Amino acid sequence: MQPLATDISVAVIGAGAMGSGIAQVAAQAGHRVFLLDQREGAAEAGRQNVARQLQRRVDKGKLEQSVLDELLDRIQPVSELNELAEAGLVIEAIVEDLDIKRTLLANLEDVCDEKAILATNTSSISVTALGANMKHPERLVGMHFFNPAPLMALVEVIKGLATSDEVAQSVYATAVQWGKKPVTATSTPGFIVNRVARPFYAESLRLLQEQATDSATLDAILREAGSFRMGPFELTDLIGHDVNYAVTFSVFNAYYQDSRFLPSLVQKELVEAGRLGRKSGQGFYSYAEGAQKPEPATAEAASSDADALIVEGNPGPLAALVTRLRESGLNVIERDGPGRLCFGDAVLALTDGRMATERASSEACNNLILLDLAFDYAKASRLAIAAANQASAQAVNDACALLQKAGIAVSQISDRPGLVVMRTVATLANEAADAVLHGVASISDIDLAMKAGLNYPEGPLRWSDNLGLSLLHTVLTHIQHSYGEDRYRPALLLRKNRFAEQGFYS
Repeated sequence: MQPLATDISVAVIGAGAMGSGIAQVAAQAGHRVFLLDQREGAAEAGRQNVARQLQRRVDKGKLEQSVLDELLDRIQPVSELNELAEAGLVIEAIVEDLDIKRTLLANLEDVCDEKAILATNTSSISVTALGANMKHPERLVGMHFFNPAPLMALVEVIKGLATSDEVAQSVYATAVQWGKKPVTATSTPGFIVNRVARPFYAESLRLLQEQATDSATLDAILREAGSFRMGPFELTDLIGHDVNYAVTFSVFNAYYQDSRFLPSLVQKELVEAGRLGRKSGQGFYSYAEGAQKPEPATAEAASSDADALIVEGNPGPLAALVTRLRESGLNVIERDGPGRLCFGDAVLALTDGRMATERASSEACNNLILLDLAFDYAKASRLAIAAANQASAQAVNDACALLQKAGIAVSQISDRPGLVVMRTVATLANEAADAVLHGVASISDIDLAMKAGLNYPEGPLRWSDNLGLSLLHTVLTHIQHSYGEDRYRPALLLRKNRFAEQGFYS
């Protein structure tokens, strides 16, 4: 299917940050764009916002003034719906309200040519529900951009139950033509990103509520060990807690209150207190003038009398950490064993989803210190550890000293199942696997969506293949056993692939 020709006009309804951003994207691609907003003067203000944003690039020498002038000439503010009659693609980016959007779409059917494509930028409302009262619901498709639209590469193309393949394919091809990375999804709650990403926020919010550590430390662990661009508390402060909580609550209710999507009481308190994040000046962090962000909890410099690292058996994902320690000058001795590291009094092992205290008891290893997952142990600048209650102070000291020899900052958290990064990655992969099972999107589109839409260091399904589904299945099973909750049940597809000894991509 060919993209829309550039001589076909595009209309954008809603001239806020998202709508004006979409108008900019279409104009940059060469289309004439009609920009409409019911608020007096808002469409012109949206155009001026595009001008201000791009003028900065002109001032820095990154864009020619003539190019900016031509682009702005292609954006035409309008005030009446009937002025959109010639548009071949109309994208609504108005308030997230089912009834208001339905009314608008019904009016557009009366105004626009019958061949015009009608698209909704909704982030959470069912495309099928939006099209239910339309005369021709086959012409309606979701075209979900991410904010800021000119910068974010991802566009979710969402097919409602009645959306024609030709319409979806045309919008997909047009998004590619506009320089975006589109993915295709079915009209299910949260689509791809707003569904699969829920554990990224939910698990850290739960760890915070359980007093595993503080928000600054959790953010630092996920950034510096997990290689996520932002930690969950930084990100929700940026998004706005009212918005993030509302999406979580919407997905939770849409899935008949499945515990996997359970909203957080911690975030609910912030919303009720009006601490919405950056836009209100206070969220998990203060954004008042002169406010300083709290530092993550970091273990003090430690020293140890141990002179060698003993590697017992196959260290699995910790192999890169062993190499890093060897390259730091540490003497490494390898021998048979259960796959763990010994240094002084400390016995270190990668978390398998059990609490260190439980695992120490089960394996008769009192000085057990569990290590969290890192995206790349060769480059991680921080790692989380959790010590068994039975572990001695010397064992904790030796564990910290070992990691510090490799230049790694250590954050000790309270003993919780799955620690931080491992728990987050396992639940993200689990949700992604469930989305594949239910036909929401393909394996590759889900991974692309999470990388292009949220800047994840790796797609959760590719990441799980790299770690091995056996490990993730074990982690999820142990976390589920620890809490006794269905929230952590391994997805059926993940479980099947684990026992078939194959990955998602193999």
